[in-house]
Amino acid sequence: MLSALRHGHAGVDLIAVLALGGTLAVQEYLAGALIALMLATGRTLEAAAQRRASHDLRALLEHAPRSARRRTGTEVATVPLAEVAVGDLLVVGPGEVVPVDGRVESAAAVLDESVLTGEPLQVERTRDETVRSGVVNAAGAFELRATATERDSTYAGIVRLAQQAGAESAPVVRLADRYAAWFLPLSVAVAALAWLLSGSAVRAVAVLVVATPCPLLLAAPVAIVSGLSRASRLGVVVRDGGALENLGRARTLLLDKTGTLTRGRPRVLDVTAGPGFTPTDVVRLAASLDQYSPHVLARAIVDIARERKVALSVPSDVVEEPGRGAYGTVEGHRVHIGRVDLGEDRPGWAKAVENRALLDGAAVAWLTVDGRLAGALLLRDPLRSDAPRTLRHLRAAGIERLLMLTGDRSAPAHEVAAVLGLDDVRAELTPADKVAAVRAERERAVTVMVGDGVNDAPALAAADIGVAMGARGSTASSEAADIVLTTDRVDRLADAVTIAQRARRIAVQSALGGMLMSLAAMAAAAAGLLPPAVGALLQEGIDVAVILNALRALRVDRTARPALSPTAEALIHRFAAEHDDLQDVLEAVRDAADRLSGAPGPESLAAVEETHRLLDERLLPHEHAEEHELYPALAPTLGGPEATATMSRAHTEIERLSRRITTHLELAHAGGGLSPEQLDDLRSCLYGLNTVLRLHFTQEEENYFSLAP
Repeated sequence: MLSALRHGHAGVDLIAVLALGGTLAVQEYLAGALIALMLATGRTLEAAAQRRASHDLRALLEHAPRSARRRTGTEVATVPLAEVAVGDLLVVGPGEVVPVDGRVESAAAVLDESVLTGEPLQVERTRDETVRSGVVNAAGAFELRATATERDSTYAGIVRLAQQAGAESAPVVRLADRYAAWFLPLSVAVAALAWLLSGSAVRAVAVLVVATPCPLLLAAPVAIVSGLSRASRLGVVVRDGGALENLGRARTLLLDKTGTLTRGRPRVLDVTAGPGFTPTDVVRLAASLDQYSPHVLARAIVDIARERKVALSVPSDVVEEPGRGAYGTVEGHRVHIGRVDLGEDRPGWAKAVENRALLDGAAVAWLTVDGRLAGALLLRDPLRSDAPRTLRHLRAAGIERLLMLTGDRSAPAHEVAAVLGLDDVRAELTPADKVAAVRAERERAVTVMVGDGVNDAPALAAADIGVAMGARGSTASSEAADIVLTTDRVDRLADAVTIAQRARRIAVQSALGGMLMSLAAMAAAAAGLLPPAVGALLQEGIDVAVILNALRALRVDRTARPALSPTAEALIHRFAAEHDDLQDVLEAVRDAADRLSGAPGPESLAAVEETHRLLDERLLPHEHAEEHELYPALAPTLGGPEATATMSRAHTEIERLSRRITTHLELAHAGGGLSPEQLDDLRSCLYGLNTVLRLHFTQEEENYFSLAP
């Protein structure tokens, strides 16, 4: 305490030290022992609640290259990175980190830039295009002409930004010390007044004993430690009590897009088949070839085949051409999956695929079989199903401003922001831009930044509270963060905010309640009604009451997250898996509608008949089971049958459109084929059914399936 006073810090502990000294002076040793016990206990609890982890951003430094391969004539030598000068010709091998900023000297380079942008898709840089340090070579070796030294390169700047931002973070002021600003002088004044009026030093000591701020020293740490414990059970690791306390006061939330609001890895959005092929054919041939490819899009294509239980073949003569895709022989046919130059004479269905890719912000993997365009797969990083519910809960918890900060392109970023109802979006940001945005928001309110990539680490360190998606995020982001979500669920962030607010509210209640009781006891002690030892015992009674109240922060807040029965949870997992299995049915509905364009023939009728079979055998039984098994099981959790009424109405519409398609087929069979009068309505039914199904699936995944762990 003396050391703190020498540095000009007079915290709440000063009353306890004065009381302890007073009990020794007037020989009230029992009271002194009780105060000493309380003080030691409070210090221990506070140390547990306030322990901070290092923000050294070790992973950032580990990722940084230490050397480069410099080419001089025909010789290539490894040199320390500090020796690389502007104009040097460097060789970057497969899987290596680009050491300095430069320009591509080879024909092309395929790079993984996720370390800087957060985007999981690989990009191709052609000759003379610039490349930033820190990105990873995702294909064959290429040559790089250095345009900056190590110190002036992009990645070194990110490391410096993170270190500077971490150093700027202000220490958290203890809740106890904030209240001590007025409680300390009040206690000393009452003790001095009691001594002055009575002439008894014992009365003054008695006042200080009952004024000893046990509720402040114990209530806040106990409530905060309880909150930390409660959060950890949900997979939310909070570095220290100060971070949890600050999170309870947060009013602005900044979110990265990729890996935070989206899944962070591409998934197949849709499959389009050309004439003579079905969507299943396209998936089978593409995934069979892509089994041997390490490309991030190839993994997504293989995943969709496994989800749909499509049997794959073993390819042969597989060759990967960086930036173009994979070539090989599958089932006796020469197959290519990847980028294709379609030219001006591309078919109408291919033009439709290109338009949809542009509208949806998706990447296209084209499939050719024996040189003929056979189909296409659209891939996109999808929105997390739990993201909309999470943001609604955050707003309900008092977060007033929600913003997205992303290095991604503007169009997909604004689309995600519109779906989620964000207040603002900043796209195409560098790590330095993100830090600047965080600093600007910190001037307005207590600010939380959420991210998962190395490029987010500086912004996490610059925010009042940095939250890292630690389950799949980079080590650098976890090192820079105050809070780490160890499960790959962003909805845990809403739980963490609720827990932090509840723990802080209980801490304040306990502290204020305890201080009011202490004020009453101070009045009694000043009047001579409480000797020091009795006052110390009374104070301990107040402590017990305060601690018991603070321990309420350990209990589950039933209002924060509805509790699921084991039956409901099992049903959610079952129907979520069925949604994955039914994606090919949705594609078949759309494909059948597409085939009715122009002059439909027997092939179009066959596609509608196949779609009708899939609806009868797979989709409608799934919807019927949801209505009669899943929805009744969820009703108690959601507040009654009315909560699922809107979704039940969607089931009715799906069944109505399916019956209408059945009627069209009966008319076609009776009349020897589809009549021109049927086409418009049948096409409308199929497109409408596809739209209703996609919306219905999305609503169920966001509102119901996201309830289950």
